Amino acid sequence: MSTHRPGRMSLGVFFKNTGHHIAAWRHPDAQMDAGINLRHYIECAQMSERAGLDFLFFADSAAVRATPLAELSRSSQYTAYFEPTTLLSALAGATSRIGLVATATTSYNEPFNIARRFASLDHLSAGRAAWNVVTSGNRTEAMNFGREEHYEHDVRYDRAMEFVEVVKGLWDSWDDDAFLYDREDGRFFDPAKVHTLDHKGKWFNVRGPLNVPRSPQGHPVIFQAGHSDVGRELAAATAEGIFMGHIEPERAREHYDDIKTRMRRHGRAPDEVRMLPGATITCAKTDAEAKDKDDYLNSLVHPEVGRAYLTSMTGMDLSDCSVDDPLPDRPMSLQRSANVAGIIAIARKDNLTIRQLYERLAGSHGKLALVGSVTRIADTMQRWYDMGACDGFILQPSTMPGNLREVIELLVPELQDQIGRAHV
Repeated sequence: MSTHRPGRMSLGVFFKNTGHHIAAWRHPDAQMDAGINLRHYIECAQMSERAGLDFLFFADSAAVRATPLAELSRSSQYTAYFEPTTLLSALAGATSRIGLVATATTSYNEPFNIARRFASLDHLSAGRAAWNVVTSGNRTEAMNFGREEHYEHDVRYDRAMEFVEVVKGLWDSWDDDAFLYDREDGRFFDPAKVHTLDHKGKWFNVRGPLNVPRSPQGHPVIFQAGHSDVGRELAAATAEGIFMGHIEPERAREHYDDIKTRMRRHGRAPDEVRMLPGATITCAKTDAEAKDKDDYLNSLVHPEVGRAYLTSMTGMDLSDCSVDDPLPDRPMSLQRSANVAGIIAIARKDNLTIRQLYERLAGSHGKLALVGSVTRIADTMQRWYDMGACDGFILQPSTMPGNLREVIELLVPELQDQIGRAHV
C-alpha cells in the first residue's frame, strides 16, 4: 500500500528581480536590470505558467533598506523594483491561468486603498489575485509616511487584524447580481444590493461602499506569513495561504498542526488554508554538479555585501569584523525569526566564520535550502508533504531567469513522477 499522502502538492514561485541569492545579479544566468524590466517578468511568468506552477508571489517594501550606501551599491535586491500590484496588472494580461500574489503592508496603507487595488487586480486577471498581508518589519518605512517611530510588533498585528476585517467588509459591498445594466428600465444597479460598511473601530473608521463590484472570486485569496503568536492568530483567522520559513520538517509540522487547531477556534475548516514553506533549490543531475553551482554563486558574494547582509538579518554590528573571523558572541539587537536564531546558534557552536555563515544563508535568507540531485530534492520535498509538514512549497529561484529555468526543466518533471502526484 502506498504511504504517500493523498492530494496535490501546491507549487508557487517567489519572484525577486535578479533572484534570491544576494549575489544573483553578478551571475551570468541573471537579468541584471530585472527589477525594472517588464519583458523579463513576462517571460518568467509565462515559463512558470507553462510548467503548471500554481502562482507567482511578490514581496514588497515601502523603503530603501537602511544599509550604508557603500554596501547597498553592491546589491540589486533592495533599491530598484516595481510596486507589485502594478506589475501584476501587466502580468495579468500576459498570462491566463497562474495565480498572482502581491504583498501590501497594513502598517502604511489604508484599508480602502488596499480593498480597491486588489479587487481591481482580481477583475483584471479574471479571478487570479491574492493579497499577501504583512505588517512592516522595516523600520525605515515609518519615515516615509510621516512617522518618527515604527509601530511595535504586537501593535502592528492588532492594527492588521482590524485592517483585514475592514478590507473583507469592503469586498462585500456589492451582491453578486447587484449590477443590472438594464438600458430599457434605465437601472444600472439594484440599490437593495449595495451595502454601506460603516465600520467604526479602534484603528479605522470606514464608511464604504467600495467603488469596485464584487470580484470574480468573491474576494481575492489572502496570504499571510507571520510566525509569532499574534502572527499565527492573524493567519488562522484570515489566511487561505501561509508562507512558512522552517528549515526542519518537524518544526514545520508543529506549525502546521498549530495553525489548523487555531483555525477551528475561529470556526474555520482546516482544509481552508494551504501552508507552504519557502525553498531555494540548487539542482542538477548529480549532487556534485549541484554543489559546484552553489559554490560558484557563493563565490560572487562581495565581503561588504555578505557582512551587511548578516547585520541586517541578525541585528549584530559586524562592521569591525573580518569576514574570516568567527561570528562574534554578541546579542541580536532586533527581533529575529526562530530559524535565524537557530542558525546563529549553530554558527557559534561550529565556530563558523562570518563568510561561511553568509554563504550558508545567501540564497535562502534563513529558509529551506536544498542543494543536490533532482531525485534527492524531489524525495525531500515529497517527504515533507507526506509527513504533514506542508501542503506544498514556494520556490525561491537563486537566479532569474537561470535557476528558475533549471528548476522548471529538471525538478518539476521529477516531481511529476513522484507517486501520488497526478500533476503539478
